[in-house]
Amino acid sequence: DRVVIDKSGANLAGLQSVNVILKFTGSGNTIKILQVKYLNNIIEQDHRFVKRITAPMLGFKAFHSAEATLAGIETTHMIRKGQLHANGLTAFQQFAALAA
Repeated sequence: DRVVIDKSGANLAGLQSVNVILKFTGSGNTIKILQVKYLNNIIEQDHRFVKRITAPMLGFKAFHSAEATLAGIETTHMIRKGQLHANGLTAFQQFAALAA
């Protein structure tokens, strides 16, 4: 019900358009938008590794390939950070179990 964004105008415009849709359709509560310069830094720092990996690739040609690549990068990072339930498995075993 709340989103913290930096001073980016594109993010603000996107969230405001979502709020308009939610208000007119009546399908949910509107999103409270908080624009604070420094509260978003923790989230931005977490995505820094994705930029480091994808920058040498010079972008993606198709959306589905970008989606699959970014999902894999995010999953391996979550495993490395211990954000998935390990159940006594090593990081490689967790990744292999998800890939199967």
